[in-house]
Amino acid sequence: MLVKVGEDEERGWKVETKHQMYSIPEDAMTGTAEMLFDYIAECISDFLDRHHIKHRKLPLGFTFSFPVRHEDIDKGILLNWTKGFKASGAEGNNVVGLLRDAIKRRGDFEMDVVAMVNDTVATMISCYYEDRSCEVGMIVGTGCNACYMEEMRTVELVEGEEGRMCVNTEWGAFGANGELEEFRLEYDRVVDETSLNPGQQLYEKLISGKYMGELVRVVLLKLVNEELLFNGEASDLLKTRGSFDTRYVSQIESDSGDRKQIYNILSTLGVLPSEMDCDIVRLACESVSTRAAHMCGAGLAAVINRMRERRSQEVLKITVGVDGSVYKLHPCFQDRFHKVVRELTPHCDITFIQSEEGSGRGAALISAVACKMAACMLTQ
Repeated sequence: MLVKVGEDEERGWKVETKHQMYSIPEDAMTGTAEMLFDYIAECISDFLDRHHIKHRKLPLGFTFSFPVRHEDIDKGILLNWTKGFKASGAEGNNVVGLLRDAIKRRGDFEMDVVAMVNDTVATMISCYYEDRSCEVGMIVGTGCNACYMEEMRTVELVEGEEGRMCVNTEWGAFGANGELEEFRLEYDRVVDETSLNPGQQLYEKLISGKYMGELVRVVLLKLVNEELLFNGEASDLLKTRGSFDTRYVSQIESDSGDRKQIYNILSTLGVLPSEMDCDIVRLACESVSTRAAHMCGAGLAAVINRMRERRSQEVLKITVGVDGSVYKLHPCFQDRFHKVVRELTPHCDITFIQSEEGSGRGAALISAVACKMAACMLTQ
């Protein structure tokens, strides 16, 4: 994404964007770190060509949505991969350094990587540009995570008690010590055991788009095995892991009631369903996505209630910036999620903002601030 940041009398910043989407192939996701970052550098090179700016050395804000130990604004050590990534040689290394090395290997453009930021933080900053009450950022897409502004006096790793600091919760990893066992079902265990990272990211696996479709598929197979669906016969495709895309969940729940959309989706999976089959599949999708919304809402409510208690406020007025494909594209997720959050935070006045291009815009704004601070330090 190319972001032009200028001055604006009302907001202080004026932001214009141009963007291009690139899909990361599976061989880059699961190969070596060099392969992955070479591919990212290739995408940057292509983007610069498309916009005729390859001759310029521009500052780059790098949004990286994985758990890292953030040692500096432009240095983060990857702790572990999530969301299906397994590129070897990256864990334990500085990912900004890996990107810089890949850019050097290409040698056809220069780029100054000035900041690395988590996508939740970028989303919060992007929404703060719209609403100065935004102090929480959240992603509900392929993965699920949140960040929030914590009181400095409670942050043990940093000296000083004045002001607030952004904390990236990495809450997708919640449950590693058994906290979620009473909520996890047999379907969750099957999805976890057959994933690339069994035993990890258990909370995320209850919510995110990476796993939602697969959860529905496992539920459907259970119903087939009990002869409650498709006359007890499943197609080879339906038996194949990953065949039931999460987008099918959204499309099935968007069906107008004539079942045509549900029938067409199931037909592509090699099944010829009855009307009753279509209704059962829709109910399975609704059950999985509703639970996801409720689990996600419980997590956010816990964070917001904590913020209110730490600030000793009778009523906390706060804005939450949200991004991610599940939040944006699922027809019912937002309403179910908002309802649960508000039920669990009776002493909070919460506004939700849907982020537009939040990860890129937020990273650009943070990079702009970093560049401005560096320039000020040089002139002192």
